[in-house]
Amino acid sequence: MMSEKIKYILFNGELIPYSEARIHVMTPAVRYASNVFEGIRAYWNEKEGELFLFRLREHLIRLKNSVKMMRMDTDLDLLDFEPVLRVIRANEVREDCHLRYHVYVDGSGPAHLRSPIGFYVIAVPVGRMKDIEKGIRAGVCSWARTADNAIPPRIKCVANYQNSRMAYLEAFQNGYDSPLFLTSNGKVSEGPGAAFFLIRDGIPITPSITCDILESITRDTLIHIFKDKHSLQPQEREIDRTELYIADEAFFCGSGWEITPIVSIDGIQLGQGNMGPITQTVQRQYFEIVRGIDISYPQWRTPVYKPV
Repeated sequence: MMSEKIKYILFNGELIPYSEARIHVMTPAVRYASNVFEGIRAYWNEKEGELFLFRLREHLIRLKNSVKMMRMDTDLDLLDFEPVLRVIRANEVREDCHLRYHVYVDGSGPAHLRSPIGFYVIAVPVGRMKDIEKGIRAGVCSWARTADNAIPPRIKCVANYQNSRMAYLEAFQNGYDSPLFLTSNGKVSEGPGAAFFLIRDGIPITPSITCDILESITRDTLIHIFKDKHSLQPQEREIDRTELYIADEAFFCGSGWEITPIVSIDGIQLGQGNMGPITQTVQRQYFEIVRGIDISYPQWRTPVYKPV
């Protein structure tokens, strides 16, 4: 049970017991999904005896941008590390965990209400995605990814995940592990809460940020890894649906998904039907970097228990 692992939630600046965290049913956050958030990973390094938050600053910048685009009126310092560090320390987390930092419209009123604003931060101990090694079977779904001029994917808001829910239900019904979205123009977009890469002839390719995707921090991390450690320049461009079927490798990536290989799309096997060599290499490098085993990119890791 989640409640057995989590003692406290940071709720509107106060540490309160897990069971006491409540939002009223009449808030715009509940009635109209007026709620933005960030999912942030932290990784335990046993040798160092330290928990490292990965790219915390970038996540908080994206949270601040979501709040701005949703026109929420707040004087919260959303770039302050302290609320995140405080909730982890209060729960004495010394294992891998996933944090959710939510900012929502509180009170009671219409859908266009811009204040008052509430927030909460929760740290949930987690393991790795179960399909991180064997890979998943993806299927292109009939539901188009929401567009920037409809419900913008650039905003990491709770409302966007209804799109993913509909796609997931269809994918499961059709026997797949996960959906893969196309844009309304028929170009590849992303997965449900995950950016997408494919590999063709040794070249990483990912949809551009104008393909109705979230501006993924993990995607950006991998672009750096490909450039810096492999001297590869990933292509950021439109991807046709048929290009999926002739890819050598493919994977989803995100703070929650980490790097999850895709072994088939629409029932068509990719490569040898298992995690490809390039995916395997960057997955290993990613985990070494986030955990601080590879000390490259020290600016990306924020220690929780040692002075910052």
